[in-house]
Amino acid sequence: MAATVRDGALLDAVESLALAPFVGTVWRSAREGRDPTECWRAGGRWDDRTFDVLYTSLTREGAIAERRFHLFRGQPLPPSKVRYEVFELHLRLSASIFFDDLAALQAIGMNTGGYGLSYYADKATEYPRSQEIAEACFFLGADGIVVPNARHESQNLIVFCEQDSDKEIEVVGSLGPIDWHED
Repeated sequence: MAATVRDGALLDAVESLALAPFVGTVWRSAREGRDPTECWRAGGRWDDRTFDVLYTSLTREGAIAERRFHLFRGQPLPPSKVRYEVFELHLRLSASIFFDDLAALQAIGMNTGGYGLSYYADKATEYPRSQEIAEACFFLGADGIVVPNARHESQNLIVFCEQDSDKEIEVVGSLGPIDWHED
């Protein structure tokens, strides 16, 4: 396995940020029948596939907007046989880093000019720096990050599932299947 070379300036910038607890309600969409607390290495905006994450949103609408973007991928209608439901989760993390807005991400070296505007197929131009930021946060002991949602005027919380910290994830309940014609 190749050694990871991390950006020293990024590590210094992240290390200067406060770790704080997060306790509250988050929302997650999951394919019908799947465990909404299942973590994995998706290779998304905030994970480089080196550790398991759980993508959540601080609003129901934010969770649906994220799912809509990835499911539709430029199509006017979603695939008809795939169903997703929205879950309310209660989450407790002990060491999160909060990037409240795009300015906070810019302050640690992220170009946010096109944040969330790239099509999924073009993620190679937008994701590498956000993945480096998340990996640096994970490396320095954070168990999650709060970041601006790229698809909605809200925030997402990405849980770093492999971090050995005092965290709890509880399913409060399902709000049922997403009706793409309503939301």
